Amino acid sequence: MPTVEFDDGRTQAQSNAIIRYLARGSDLIPADAFAAAQMDAWLFWEQNSHEPYVAVARFQMVYLGKPASELDPNLVKRGYAALDHLERRLGEARFLLGDAFSLADVALLAYTRVAHEGNFDLVRYASLRRWIGEAEKRLGLATI
Repeated sequence: MPTVEFDDGRTQAQSNAIIRYLARGSDLIPADAFAAAQMDAWLFWEQNSHEPYVAVARFQMVYLGKPASELDPNLVKRGYAALDHLERRLGEARFLLGDAFSLADVALLAYTRVAHEGNFDLVRYASLRRWIGEAEKRLGLATI
């Protein structure tokens, strides 16, 4: 479990809690309370409906050396369901919250941009691939 220890000895666990803390006061967290709640909804969704499938498939292939043929079919099915959900949203909007790039985009970009390493074929996801490129550029990341 990701944990950060700060200079004063306090610690914070959970990746999305950590990035939310580090991004406080920045443009990554909307000032509007409703938009901030929408961002939080995406952060919760990432932990419950995306990461357990997309990231786990990648982990099993990249770090455990498991071939794609041995991935649990339900894991793959639910990973594609998560990618389908993102594709639908990003077909309607530039970023997850509309025109505003937010912490939700940062959180979901992490494993989505490397989903192909978990044997997820992103070719059929034009809006998702566009979003990955825009988000990577915004964050100064090298395109994968």
